[in-house]
Amino acid sequence: MRPNPIYFWNLNSLLPGILISTLIAIAAQSISDHYGAPAMLMALLFGISLNFLSSDSKCELGITFSARNILRLGVSLLGLRISISMISELGWSIIIVVVSSVIATIIFGLLVARIFNHGPKFAFLSSGSVAICGASAAIAISTILPHDERSEERLVFTVAGVTILSTIAMIFYPIFTHYMEYSPKNSGIFIGSTIHDVAQVIGAGFTISKETGDVAILVKLIRVAMLAPIIFVTSIIIRKINTVKQGHQNYQPLFPGFMVVFIILAIINSMGFLPHTLSSLAAKTSSWALLIAISAVGMKTQIKEVLNVGLPAISLLFTETIFIALFIIIALHFLY
Repeated sequence: MRPNPIYFWNLNSLLPGILISTLIAIAAQSISDHYGAPAMLMALLFGISLNFLSSDSKCELGITFSARNILRLGVSLLGLRISISMISELGWSIIIVVVSSVIATIIFGLLVARIFNHGPKFAFLSSGSVAICGASAAIAISTILPHDERSEERLVFTVAGVTILSTIAMIFYPIFTHYMEYSPKNSGIFIGSTIHDVAQVIGAGFTISKETGDVAILVKLIRVAMLAPIIFVTSIIIRKINTVKQGHQNYQPLFPGFMVVFIILAIINSMGFLPHTLSSLAAKTSSWALLIAISAVGMKTQIKEVLNVGLPAISLLFTETIFIALFIIIALHFLY
């Protein structure tokens, strides 16, 4: 059972934990800006090093609030990165390939997880983050999975894993596309379809050329757009499973409220109602909210718990990453 909700009117109790989460996020972003280290990974590591604060009576409530409520705000605002007109520029064949790769990777992860001694929770969390949008997807998916004593450590490990793999891919995938003699467009399709996190997609794409970078971002937005339907379908499945187990109708919301906001904002953005400055501000707010949230998640996690996830989990994430790359390589071979 999940903990009771935390409300805004507990502001005096929330403020210390929110402030420390925000300070960690600022420090992580500063390291990223000056030295190029992934901000998400830095926020996680800084948070874990300050784990003792999560049990401090002054900080505990605010840290929990940041890890849950600010997290939902960040995911909701991701909807403003998506517009139908931007995505439709790529053509239906590419859209179908990208959507198929997302679905296939999640199914693949669920099927092979048992080989790596992992159950469906970690299988879906890891494959969803690999297939959709890295750390952001992991954060969103974690909010709908049934909560247990290992939820935080699974999330921390997944975020750290996909961030590290994204960084490695950002370095080596441009070299790979050159070796494969892909056109700028095909290079953008490959990078946007296979690198997990948005920041690393941008870094790898524009390393090659502006055209590659533009295509990579559009392809990545298709994967981000898949977050809503994937979570909707999963929510239905979880609800039915819980109903069968409990023997009565489960009244858990069919679709999380933050994902409803995600869809509404995506529709508003697609209609062109928002000025560019406002949508840009919302995108930055989303990035900061997710960074603050993952700082708080880090503080709620002990390093020894993360290490307990072990080599099988690393192997599963790596295998899923290889799978989606091979899927796109084969698709590009037959399409072009």
